[in-house]
Amino acid sequence: MHRQNRPFLALGLRLMAMVMLSALLLLVKLAGERGIALPETMFWRQFIPGCLILAWLGARGELARLKTGRFLVHARRALIGTCGMFLTLGVVLILPLAEATVLSFTTPIFAVLLATLFLGEHVGPWRWGAVLLGLLGVVVIAGPDRGHLPLLGVAAGLGAAFFVALVSIQLRDLGRTEEPIRIVFYFSALGALMLLPGLVLRGSSHDAMSWLLIGGIGLSGLFAQLLMTAALRFGTVSSVIVMDYSQLVWATLWGWLFFAQLPPATTWLGAPFVVVAGLVIAWREQVLHRQPAIDPQTAPNAD
Repeated sequence: MHRQNRPFLALGLRLMAMVMLSALLLLVKLAGERGIALPETMFWRQFIPGCLILAWLGARGELARLKTGRFLVHARRALIGTCGMFLTLGVVLILPLAEATVLSFTTPIFAVLLATLFLGEHVGPWRWGAVLLGLLGVVVIAGPDRGHLPLLGVAAGLGAAFFVALVSIQLRDLGRTEEPIRIVFYFSALGALMLLPGLVLRGSSHDAMSWLLIGGIGLSGLFAQLLMTAALRFGTVSSVIVMDYSQLVWATLWGWLFFAQLPPATTWLGAPFVVVAGLVIAWREQVLHRQPAIDPQTAPNAD
């Protein structure tokens, strides 16, 4: 599959994806406050998109688009993604939305570390400096007030960012041969199968409002995934990642409107460090991507 270079469309798609993702996290937090267990929430988050995609392709007579020769790769991505989803959705039940969102911005930091460990990629002073800057931001955000930001929540937020970075490596590989709707379908369908025991053990009856929240979680998750995946068809990660930070605006707004929560001073002091770290990493990756291939034995350490 070939990427079409349409940067403004890619930015718009990524921005809409962030709106959907922030809405998803808001609905998960509201569902948790109504007593809906996280394992059940996760099941419906996967089951609803899988059914909708299957029904849509079936109605169009396009089920053949789901045919794949890389089922095991999809299964591995679903397993890693489901583990990441447990932390991504779980952290908003522990932390305020804004703080949970800022911690998710550490994903580029983990992406650098994973690229070094598993891909053997050379990382120079620019990106190592960004990693240290981002970690400093996390320390500032955590601050001394453990009542506002418990260490369990910080650990869950950082763990979620790690798994998102791990998934990004999987998606980079799958994107070479698979179209977005196929990737999303297998993640949803296989994830729902993995989460079915959680539904059986923790599922319960719900009123109409709870079912509306569950339906909203499924729909917002579907649109967020499709929009994020589609954005990468028209632009690179480094060119659209700047829109990811708009999610903090929405998370702060939702936290204020629905929970009367505003981030403390430590969050506002630490967040710029994390955001700048992510932008520096994206900038360096874009610069290095544009450079012609050179011999690593003779190349200067310019990264």
